[in-house]
Amino acid sequence: MYKLDLPLDPKEVSAIERRRNQEKQRQSRIFNAKFRTIGVDLPTLERQVEEKRIGERTEKARDEAFDADREQYDKIALLLEQKEKEEIRKLEQTLQEFRKQRQQPESRREFDIYDPEALKKDRPARISDDDPRCGPASLQKFAGEDLSDKERQKMQAELTKKWLTEQKEERQTSELQNKYADLLYGKKSVELDERAQHLSMMEEECKKAIDMAITNFNQALTLEASERRKLQNQQEQENNFKEIYNHMTGDILTENPAVAVSAFGPHRVIPDRWKGMTAEQFKAICEKQEQQRLEKKRLAEEGRQRDAEWDKQRLLVAQAGMTLEQREQELNRELRKRMDSYNQQLSREQQAHLQYLEKEVYTNRPTAHYYTQFNATSR
Repeated sequence: MYKLDLPLDPKEVSAIERRRNQEKQRQSRIFNAKFRTIGVDLPTLERQVEEKRIGERTEKARDEAFDADREQYDKIALLLEQKEKEEIRKLEQTLQEFRKQRQQPESRREFDIYDPEALKKDRPARISDDDPRCGPASLQKFAGEDLSDKERQKMQAELTKKWLTEQKEERQTSELQNKYADLLYGKKSVELDERAQHLSMMEEECKKAIDMAITNFNQALTLEASERRKLQNQQEQENNFKEIYNHMTGDILTENPAVAVSAFGPHRVIPDRWKGMTAEQFKAICEKQEQQRLEKKRLAEEGRQRDAEWDKQRLLVAQAGMTLEQREQELNRELRKRMDSYNQQLSREQQAHLQYLEKEVYTNRPTAHYYTQFNATSR
């Protein structure tokens, strides 16, 4: 019923034969030690691998050094930022206390306009029928007949004096706050300058390599530039000689006073032809220069005081950084001790495990027949 003696497919037979031939060729290549190793420079490959490992270790060490510096700078920046926030908080608290104590609504100049108790405090227009303020026409007060004029003026003077005192105190407080804000800004600027200096040093190191490449090109341009400068100098000398001759024969050096008179009026002069000033003008200029000298001296003294304060702040920051660094070193020593103890424990456990494997597990030694089953195929 079933036909079992069918011929095989030629394509399938050829595919099986091709795979057998490929397997034999692969075995001949893999099991031939000479063919497998010839043409390969093992020392060179090993040296390249070692150089690559050295480069990786160097790069890793540099990255670790950069990471340590970055962590240290971040800690210092965090401390400075926390200190700045604390100072700002104290300043805000002081400002709120000042407002609470010195800036009450009752002390304002216009409080009487929007006082909610104004109607309760106001005197009635008429107390009784016998009120002396009620005249024939029921008027309360005539112009020039204010009996409390002196007391009111005295009270207004005292109130004005009080307002001036409060304004003076407010101005002093504002100046102190501005000085403190400038101090905080200076500290922040110093920190940013130090970071910028660090980044600038790294950038200069990168630029040095670029400058060395540019130097050769610049040397090639030097000769061309020198020739060009010679021609320019020669042309400039000729122009200078012409200009000197024109000045010597012109109205400036001949000191002709008529040439300095301006066409816009007799009180105005032409600057490039003017020959001198009067004694009063010279005296005014000398006085102005003396004022500028005193102002410059004052600014220099303020700058020295500011520099001294900055130096003090930098010293405090450096001391804080040293303290943090010492604490970090102590933590590293403690961590190394713990790691050494942990590694010793692992070593003891590994030795015990190896002894267990040698004495308990690997007791059945393999024979020569066991190794003949390997390398039978190329897979």
